Amino acid sequence: MYMINKGMTIMYYDPNMYAYPYYANAYTPMTSAGYMFRGYQENDQQIIDEILSGIKREASAVDLYSRLVKAAPNEKHQNDILRALEEKRYHLNNFTNLYITMTGRQPEYQIDEIAFDSYREGVQKAKESEAQGYREYQRNYSQTPYPLVQNVFLHASSGGQRFEHMNHNASQDYGSQPFVVDIEEVTKENETFRTAIWTGEYLQVTLMSIAVGDDIGLELHPDVDQFIRIEDGEGLVQMGDTKNNLDFQRRATEDFAIMVPAGKWHNLTNTGNKPLKVYSIYAPPEHPFGTVHETKEDALAAEEHHHY
Repeated sequence: MYMINKGMTIMYYDPNMYAYPYYANAYTPMTSAGYMFRGYQENDQQIIDEILSGIKREASAVDLYSRLVKAAPNEKHQNDILRALEEKRYHLNNFTNLYITMTGRQPEYQIDEIAFDSYREGVQKAKESEAQGYREYQRNYSQTPYPLVQNVFLHASSGGQRFEHMNHNASQDYGSQPFVVDIEEVTKENETFRTAIWTGEYLQVTLMSIAVGDDIGLELHPDVDQFIRIEDGEGLVQMGDTKNNLDFQRRATEDFAIMVPAGKWHNLTNTGNKPLKVYSIYAPPEHPFGTVHETKEDALAAEEHHHY
């Protein structure tokens, strides 16, 4: 339940909020908690503060994940976030019940509303928050003398790598490192116009998502051969020796591969009714290490600025 006070949201525990049991493992009866904390002393206040901090962290995560569900680009990501959301509610319930058991009062706190402008940014912030929470929970687990408190912190730290696979390829260039990835999956999940996921000395791999009716843009790479594979959607391939004479034209769809020789003008236009998802290999690399162009406009601005 919520109480609004001078623009600040104060959170109180509602026992009907979640259906999960208080204890983290099924073999720990609730009656043992009262016995365990019978010797609670004032010098245990630090433990109470850390539990309250855990409540605030998990409640803030519930708020963030609830908004990420609505921003998810596809059903797979949405389901992943929903599973994570249920875990956060479970941990919030555990921390809250533990706090009440130890103090005899309901927790009062204010959540941190984490803002994000895109799904990618929201996932990155969730990942960073998870990593910080993991470190804090592991530290608290090792420092508390109470086994039941240890259990709650230990279970809450179990999701530290939850967002790794969701953010694994979307925001980092793994070039010059050994790297293995499901290229079909990451290509279909990519929502950016262009993202470089691997830039080496002689080779570069990028993901692209081309909007309906849009195109890559007529271009030429004098010293770069290019390979393009379509993972989803359909398009029109055009190539030629001059930009005004694109005499090579082919229709291409899912699973088609396109080879573009160095020195050829070329373009790929989305002729379907959904985003055209492709990955492209340049040899040698064409774009700067770590390139991310959220939109085609970003790509054009970057090309003008860097003159590549």
